Amino acid sequence: MERSAGSYVKNDVMEEKILKALATAKKAGEVAVETGIDKAEVDKTIKKLVKEGKVVSPKRCYYEVAK
Repeated sequence: MERSAGSYVKNDVMEEKILKALATAKKAGEVAVETGIDKAEVDKTIKKLVKEGKVVSPKRCYYEVAK
């Protein structure tokens, strides 16, 4: 399945919002409330950002931007 250019832009904007919210360690649910993004989407995006090395988990279920 091919993605449209619009979906890439939407994902980039979502990643930026999540990264800004993760300036301090938070749970995915807290990020979802703060950004207004569905928790399932936040979970999926955080998992992707962890794989890319942009986000780390300082303790179980908490995430923050990698320093």
